[in-house]
Amino acid sequence: MTPKPTIHSVAVFCGARVGDNPAHAAAARALGEGLARASIRLVYGGGRVGLMGILADATLAAGGEVLGVIPEFLQRWEVAHAGLTEMVVTSTMHDRKHRMFEVADAFVTMPGGIGTMDETIEIISWRQLRLHDKPIILCDVEGSAAPLHAALEASVTMGFAALETRNLYEVIAGVPAVLERLAHLAPGQGSAERL
Repeated sequence: MTPKPTIHSVAVFCGARVGDNPAHAAAARALGEGLARASIRLVYGGGRVGLMGILADATLAAGGEVLGVIPEFLQRWEVAHAGLTEMVVTSTMHDRKHRMFEVADAFVTMPGGIGTMDETIEIISWRQLRLHDKPIILCDVEGSAAPLHAALEASVTMGFAALETRNLYEVIAGVPAVLERLAHLAPGQGSAERL
């Protein structure tokens, strides 16, 4: 019997700020530790500040592998992390998203701001356009995913998106449940050359 393919690399979208709720930082730390324990490489935005930095530091401290992807112009703003397993510097934001997409088997969204929402909406949009079928998980940390999920749901209920849009992503409460889900998912396929 052929073994089921497993997730080896996860792109995580999260805030370049810590936010006001300490649960968000704790969740980022727990996700990093969990990815390392599961031997899943973290792919993220390359910063050492905010939830991004907490996530990367926790993954590295637990013996995990971390690939950071950051555009040249954000190296100073997001204070590029100097201690990663690998850092890729891109020319543009689109190149950053494209590179993260290429190397990820799945995507997880943690709490974050406008950039996190942008990355999440874009990767869901690409899946809707059938450019990939990689799993997308919105990790809900004490209600953090509710506003984004409500916006996506509103697009369906107002008739701007098909009912099938609900199948493009999952909302999962808490990091332990996200890690458990990742352990049972198969990596999706993508067409990076069409992006």
